[in-house]
Order: sequence, then C-alpha cells, then structure tokens
Amino acid sequence: MHFKQERKKEFTKLNAELIGLSIDQIYSHIKWVEWIADTMKVEIEFPIIADHGKIGKLYGMVHPNKSASTVRAVFVIDPEGIIRAIIYYPPEIGRNMDEILRILEAFQVADKHNVAMPANWPKNELLKDRVIIPPASDVKTAKQRPKDYECYDWWLCHKERPK
Repeated sequence: MHFKQERKKEFTKLNAELIGLSIDQIYSHIKWVEWIADTMKVEIEFPIIADHGKIGKLYGMVHPNKSASTVRAVFVIDPEGIIRAIIYYPPEIGRNMDEILRILEAFQVADKHNVAMPANWPKNELLKDRVIIPPASDVKTAKQRPKDYECYDWWLCHKERPK
C-alpha cells in the first residue's frame, strides 16, 4: 500500500480518496505504518481501518481456502457510494497503480461525457486516447453517426477525447 501513498497526488488530482482495510489488529497497522516510514521513508497519510472480518467477508476479501488470509482487493466506489469496479489480487500478486488510476480517470471521462473507453485506453493500439460513442438506439441515429463521427462502421464510432 505504500506505493499508493507515493502516488497520492495522482489520486487527489482525480478527486479520489484512498482507504486501507485489513482484518489485522490495529497494533499490526501501527507497526506496519512505522516500518514503512522507517524503512521506505514514506509516510502513510490515508486511513487504515481495522476490520474484524465482517466487512472483508461481505466484500469477498477473505480467501475461501485460507482461513485468515485476505485477498488483496481494490474497490472503486463512486461519489454516490456505488461500487463501479472490483479488482481482486491473490496474495502472490501486487496491485497495479497504473491500472487503478486508469480506471478512475476512465470512469470520470465516461460519466462526464457519456462515452466509453476502448481496451488499454488511453493507449489503445487502434484508437489511442480517443473515446467511443455509445451505440445508436434507432435506425435514424445509426445512419447519422458516420456523418457526425469517425466510424469503422455505424456501431463503432469514436471521437477525440473530451477535455
């Protein structure tokens, strides 16, 4: 989690808050934060919640075959409290901060401009950082789309990323 702290400015720029949740005891959290500060020279500034397993079980974070082992998970929750994305990482695999930031940015662009993002956006092999226009819901709109946007066909139209 200390890498999240190092990139906190990027999360703040996207108006996102970081919260840690662990089924470990609070004294483990205190020692972990101390260890990171002493060893890595990074101060953890986001809250870490000590969960006695209730929230972890509800969110599927307790590994079913390892009684007290938690699954590393990231939940992207929007301002209305809706879970928009969940990424589960087994204990052997670290989290990908670039992907988490990409997801946050993509949701914000999509929500603000009613568009969709292609795979690997904003570095899509075909569309680069362009965005996809939602599909047409009637024949008239389907016929008009290639006149209004760049399209591979009426059902796959795209435009420059809105600012």
